[in-house]
Amino acid sequence: MTPRHLRTGLAATAAASAAVSALAAPPASASAPPRAHSAPSAPSARPAARGAVVSDERIERLSRAATARRLDDLGFRGTRPRYGVDVHRVVYRTVTGRGAPTTASGLVVLPRGGPHRLRAVQYGHGTMAFRGDTGTMDPTSRDRGAAAMFAGAGFAGVAPDYLGLGLGPGRHPYMDVATETSASVDMLRAARTVVARGHRALDRRVFVTGFSQGGHAAMALGRALQGGADRNLALAALAPVSGPYELGRAQIPDSLDGTSLDPKEVNFYFGYWLTAANRTNRFYRDPSEVFRAPYDKTIPRLFDGKHQEAEIFKGLPDGPSDMLTPRAAQWMRHPSGALLRAVRAGDGVCEGWTPKAPVRLYTARRDRDVTTRNAALCRESLRARGVDAPIVDLGDLDHMASGVAAMPDVLRWFQSVR
Repeated sequence: MTPRHLRTGLAATAAASAAVSALAAPPASASAPPRAHSAPSAPSARPAARGAVVSDERIERLSRAATARRLDDLGFRGTRPRYGVDVHRVVYRTVTGRGAPTTASGLVVLPRGGPHRLRAVQYGHGTMAFRGDTGTMDPTSRDRGAAAMFAGAGFAGVAPDYLGLGLGPGRHPYMDVATETSASVDMLRAARTVVARGHRALDRRVFVTGFSQGGHAAMALGRALQGGADRNLALAALAPVSGPYELGRAQIPDSLDGTSLDPKEVNFYFGYWLTAANRTNRFYRDPSEVFRAPYDKTIPRLFDGKHQEAEIFKGLPDGPSDMLTPRAAQWMRHPSGALLRAVRAGDGVCEGWTPKAPVRLYTARRDRDVTTRNAALCRESLRARGVDAPIVDLGDLDHMASGVAAMPDVLRWFQSVR
């Protein structure tokens, strides 16, 4: 999950607004002229392959010293990059949840130096409702910083925007396992092309991590890679951070109990998820069936990808009982029918598979956005299949701080995996 890109003071409102208004023609970095590449058009008789690169633009080139300053400014303490980095904004071909062709965007961040064959770290970002908050659009984003941290250590940092964010068309299908996975696999395919254009190669072993919603996406991607989603890709290690892996068993019930999680944050997540999930599962016909007035009119508009999170939070009441109808709150506690299908569409990423690669789960004690029961239940599911997935306790940190604190440790662990 994880909103609050703006509320952490990392994103400038003016810069983010400018990014969205320039989606059709993203601005070039001031530090270096961009290099743009377009993939050749596919023959009209054959659809373009998933993962085919539509455009590849180098938007930043940072020296080793500049990379170190960037990481320090973003709070990634204790990291000392070995290389400068080149940041590429990539648009690539993928599919919707219904299998229709579409495009998505993401970052490929490469070390300026290092080995010919690069190992990839795929990083999944946390919840964002404003499409301009992605690392592809916002240079002050911690998500771009995380990808740069991995690249500065000699990996290829790969960071998908998922569908409907950054330069992707339409609205984001929030917390939808199928499209988080397909967009992530196709992003890795696109990264392979970008790396090859620099006369280098991408190792088939992929290290996977992500924060909050990105932790959820990381578990789903790990399962897909092990399941053979692409024969040229294999899971090397998996390290999700503060992820909502168990919607039905942990995240939703703890969100409604009134004590475990921050009620305003709960409203943000519920508003986003209910409006997004309804587009594919249709468990209400009119927003008034789930949202009390006046929120039945305002919430669907707020979560359109064009409103910044500060605006959204101003439009939310203080707790779920003020936003949800009594029937909707009860239905959330005991989902059935189409709502149950929606929950299952975003649920159970730890269940039904046995990781062969090493797994670590990261949590923080003061997390009031994502209940730590998610990690506990995930560990139980994996342990039942004979997999030891230790929980790394990040200490007395809140949700946002956990993502920053975890990534340098994740990097050190990935470097130790052979």
